Amino acid sequence: MKYIEQFKAAKKASRGLNKLSPDKIAAVLILVAEALNARTDIILEANKKDLSRMSEEDPRYDRLMLTPERIEGIASDTRQVAELPSPLGQIIEAKTLPNRLEMEKRRTPLGVVGVIYEARPNVTVDVFALCVKSGNVCVLKGGHDADESNKILVSIIKNVLKEAGIDTEIIQLLGPDRTAADELMQAQGYVDVLIPRGSQNLINSVRAQSKIPVIETGAGIVHTYFDKSGDIAKGANIIFNAKTRRVSVCNALDCLILHKDRLCDLPKLVEKLAEKKVVIMADEKAFDALSGRYPAELLNPAGQTDFGTEFLSFKMAIKTVASFDEAIEHIYEYSSQHSEAIVAEDQATIDRFFMEVDAAAVYANASTAFTDGAQFGMGAEIGISTQKLHARGPMALNELTSYKWIIKGNGQTRPV
Repeated sequence: MKYIEQFKAAKKASRGLNKLSPDKIAAVLILVAEALNARTDIILEANKKDLSRMSEEDPRYDRLMLTPERIEGIASDTRQVAELPSPLGQIIEAKTLPNRLEMEKRRTPLGVVGVIYEARPNVTVDVFALCVKSGNVCVLKGGHDADESNKILVSIIKNVLKEAGIDTEIIQLLGPDRTAADELMQAQGYVDVLIPRGSQNLINSVRAQSKIPVIETGAGIVHTYFDKSGDIAKGANIIFNAKTRRVSVCNALDCLILHKDRLCDLPKLVEKLAEKKVVIMADEKAFDALSGRYPAELLNPAGQTDFGTEFLSFKMAIKTVASFDEAIEHIYEYSSQHSEAIVAEDQATIDRFFMEVDAAAVYANASTAFTDGAQFGMGAEIGISTQKLHARGPMALNELTSYKWIIKGNGQTRPV
């Protein structure tokens, strides 16, 4: 195996990482944040090389692009992680058995966490910060598109670790080649869990090929249902924010579901989208309601493939439904179980939506753009899990831990 020595180094480093005090780890993360700010120009120079190889029309371009503001955001998230309490050693459950055995369930690190991701250099720092704070070593396999950015970011982190007297092997960056991904998926005995972040194709590939336990961070096919009781002003602002705040992220709105009784309000609900030149793929009823009320060059009839599509661009579908039940059925058919929202004033309808919609994050009268680890108060995120085992939704410190049972006795033996 080409990368076997890095896997071995990661496994060895994981044994020493738990000896570091929480204060030491927090201090190092603050130093990493400061180093990112201090070396912004060098990071941007590396990122510019990556951007030069990608078309600006590519939906991944925005994810790949770093700016001074985005670097400050990454540094800020790192500081926030540093300030959070360590989950390690936290007692999840405690009890004393009738035989007076004292039992505690305590949080422990997963060990070595592998992450395969695409053109998202911010993931490099987020994963490191969350892993080291939760006592885990990280093995990173970034995409070729972001290789220059990833290399400079890891170099900055390793320099900070070296100056702080911490083993630099606690973060490993594999090459951008396919061999690295293949070997990481087969690294049994060295890597404890594997997390893919990226397209549905990447996630499907890792799920199918990995011999390492996988935590899926699924694609986001996101709906907002505007109910017959919905408020127009709230709805217009929520739709605009969810769709246009940042189109390349997984919590961006893909499909507006509209109750037929509110078709007359549809032009007002989507009016602001024209400012961002959002292309609307509308079903027949929505198309008729928008004809002459939304720019013709941005309005198209929807095809069946427009539903259940993660657009990752300034494009959105609209589906008209005759009832709440039909809206739920549409979500069940096309949702990726990431983030779903309702705009409604009727509390009974909202309660039903919360109860019946199966997704990692379910909203009422708020933008799905909030599905984010930092926004959830987690500091950052290692991904948004759409599966149901171990973790669901934004994954941060607690989700990067397992647990072990601590049993204290005083000579007890089990009866024969």
